[in-house]
Amino acid sequence: MTVDGVELDIAALHRSGSLAPIVFLHGFGSTKEDYADIVRHAAFAGHPFLAYDAPGCGESECDDLSKISIPFLMQTAVQVLAQTGIDRFHLVGHSMGGLTALMLAHHFPDRVLSFVDIEGNIAPEDCFLSRQIVDFPAEDPDAFFSAFIERTRQAPAYASALYSASLRHKVRAGAVRGIFQSMVDLSDNASLMDKFLGLQCPRMFMYGEQNAALSYLPHIQAHGVRLAPIANCGHFPMYSNPVAMWQQIADFYRSHFG
Repeated sequence: MTVDGVELDIAALHRSGSLAPIVFLHGFGSTKEDYADIVRHAAFAGHPFLAYDAPGCGESECDDLSKISIPFLMQTAVQVLAQTGIDRFHLVGHSMGGLTALMLAHHFPDRVLSFVDIEGNIAPEDCFLSRQIVDFPAEDPDAFFSAFIERTRQAPAYASALYSASLRHKVRAGAVRGIFQSMVDLSDNASLMDKFLGLQCPRMFMYGEQNAALSYLPHIQAHGVRLAPIANCGHFPMYSNPVAMWQQIADFYRSHFG
């Protein structure tokens, strides 16, 4: 496909089914395989699903990495949904994918049946990874990425070392700057909280217990957002406690859709 004049070749996992489809958008440094285990959980039997590698990530190819940003990733999602024939869907997004999902849901609210936001950006304080593009500037993309990987490896959080070990294999260094700069800009200036709370579909915000001090959690709960804390977990429930992650999503769907 072509997005904003950029040629893409998107790698995806998917299956058909009779129920409403679930669309997964992975986070920075992750891939579609974060969600492959949905087929192992009986609670999701009958649900079609789609998970794909974002441009510049995993097995997807992009002929101009410098063009990648959150708006670009949102437009990619729109085209992937069109090519796969998915109209209305449940939406699950983690981190970078959570922010992309929020922008998608904001622009196409009638298409989104529900939104599970796994520590996606909704406030400036969420830029603890992406703001490093500002706090630790480097002209050379490879030099920045190498330093970022080492800082991540040393971070005192669940799964940080595991996550860092595969970063170089899952993300092209040339894609990092555009992604991080757009995440910071949107988090600081795009009224993401208003967009999130303005969604009319059922919403759940999932977070690791190490991030239970996020200042906005009581606020979004008071506005009808279901909170899903994950024990023994930081930013990556799919690595630290995937069983709890899948159980929370399944229970969320049962409570709203039977």
